Amino acid sequence: MPHDLHTTLKTQFGHKAFRPGQERVMQALLEGRSALALFPTSAGKSLCYQLPALLMEGVTLVISPLIALMKDQVQALRARGISAARLDSSLTQEQAGQVFEELRNGTLKLLYIAPERLMNENFIERLKRLKIAMMAVDEAHCISEWGHNFRPEYLRLAHVAKDLGIRPVLALTATATPDVARDIRAAFGITDADHVQTSFHRPNLHYRITPCPVAKKKEYLTKVLLKRKVPSIVYVTLQNTAEGVATHLQKNGVNALAYHAGLADEHRHAAQDSFMDGSVDVIVATIAFGMGIDKSDIRAVYHYNLPKTLENYMQETGRAGRDGKVSVCELLACGDDCTVLENFTFGDTPTPQALRQLVDHLLRQGQEFDFSLYELSQATDIRPLVIETVLTNLELRGVMRPLGSFYSSYQFRLLQPEARVLSGHKPDRQAFLRRLFAAGNKGTKWTTLNPDEAATAMEEDRERILKALTWLQEAGEIELKPSGSRQRYRLCDEHEKRNPEQISEEMQKLFSKREKRDVERLNQVLEMASHRGCLTRWLLSYFGEEMAEDCGTCTSCLERAKGAVMDEPREIPRARAPEITDEDITAIRTLMNERHAALRTPRQLTRFLCGLTSPATSRARMTKHDLFGQLERVPFANVLEQVETM
Repeated sequence: MPHDLHTTLKTQFGHKAFRPGQERVMQALLEGRSALALFPTSAGKSLCYQLPALLMEGVTLVISPLIALMKDQVQALRARGISAARLDSSLTQEQAGQVFEELRNGTLKLLYIAPERLMNENFIERLKRLKIAMMAVDEAHCISEWGHNFRPEYLRLAHVAKDLGIRPVLALTATATPDVARDIRAAFGITDADHVQTSFHRPNLHYRITPCPVAKKKEYLTKVLLKRKVPSIVYVTLQNTAEGVATHLQKNGVNALAYHAGLADEHRHAAQDSFMDGSVDVIVATIAFGMGIDKSDIRAVYHYNLPKTLENYMQETGRAGRDGKVSVCELLACGDDCTVLENFTFGDTPTPQALRQLVDHLLRQGQEFDFSLYELSQATDIRPLVIETVLTNLELRGVMRPLGSFYSSYQFRLLQPEARVLSGHKPDRQAFLRRLFAAGNKGTKWTTLNPDEAATAMEEDRERILKALTWLQEAGEIELKPSGSRQRYRLCDEHEKRNPEQISEEMQKLFSKREKRDVERLNQVLEMASHRGCLTRWLLSYFGEEMAEDCGTCTSCLERAKGAVMDEPREIPRARAPEITDEDITAIRTLMNERHAALRTPRQLTRFLCGLTSPATSRARMTKHDLFGQLERVPFANVLEQVETM
């Protein structure tokens, strides 16, 4: 076995030796045991599943939340002659068909998919027919409610792995505190012995804290970027800050571009490509940038605004100096940034009325029911991610269980004449297909088919109809487009578990607790920024790692070496929050008099004034309203208090 590992490492990947922890993870997987690889950014996590995948029978499923990352990895593997593919929303029908063909004939070794795809009944049906070697789950910290980036669909990954009998599972992350690691191990049945963690300490990263009031930030940043002139990322919180800072830098002679989710795809890709090939020195970005960015010579990462959490900070600064050369990670620390970040947290918390409406809707259905997440989000004015969190919690409490997602309708078109499609089949199969084609509503090009209605009309199982459509698609006989994604659930039999009032109250407590925890996390960032001891040591301790001695290279260590007095915490500037003026109160009254359906409750109105979108305000196009974001610099709690008194 070790011989195979080392030979494959050299012949397929061109490396002479393993990095710390890699071989131990791979051996656990090859022996059939699930493992957790907790390695810092750029420590070679991907190789931990890519290499064993070549030595195992069947296809390795890689779950990754990022299309850009999937693209890069698949390209890199193919360049090495390794059979890898991805399935995501950016593929054409023809490209997806090719991937399914490779899956069916068993030539594919690695398949990259997004976690949501495992909610698709059609896809699960395909997986049941495959030999699956293992599942690799990237960004595995998303499974933990204690993690900084909880994603409800990740909790379902563990269920799917169990249901399909997939083992081993490899969980991978670069940012997990001891609590989060415990959650990951529990979800995937990983023993403590197969939790492989290497040091987070990267001595080439020099941490800097520069206290800097808002008014001085642009000027200071311009000065250091002109002085250092190295490939750099500048992280900001808001899209308009990214635009403003990039424009200021350009005007002052810095070769910079903005990058954020609000840009058109082609502009975003062009900015990323220019940074990667070195024609642009500086990218000013929201956190949308950086996941899977494989540029080894980033010499500096600047945080223009405070990061949301220490996990985010470690992940973002970890993009610097991947080639091992000295790189600077500088935080322009200012307490004013807390207002916007706290407001985001408060904006996500649903109102008690909306939560009660949601829970009532879910619990007063029949024993089995289905719904569209999009429609439910619009009806309750709760973000889809928050609804998914409620659903997941109801699952974990045993109140309801998911029966999978499905599409309420499919559109198909024959890729050759019907007679030719039918000709290769036996008479009874031909008769079934004729009835299937006739069960849909024919348009000029596409036929629309509702599988439930077709199943009733044809007196067939829905499953048989779906299998036939899948088979026809894979055989290249039809082009198939699903639409109207719906999720199906079953309520538990014990009625005492289904008290809407009690559940709504518990959910409200859950979100209040999460709100409080997110604010605490932000305070930890400020605590780190004002810490006078070794910053590297402080950060490592947060992730459960003890360091024997100070780093000697961070701001605190350098200040101490120069004989600075270190008794008091470092002072982080924070201006007084703006007051709510009489003019603001008049504006609020105007809004209330306009009686917008999307701003019925005090919390909805507060969100709007603080510049936070919601499903209802987005649908009503209210983000274009003159007063949207009027009070974005004022703390959410102050605005809410003012609105409630009115």
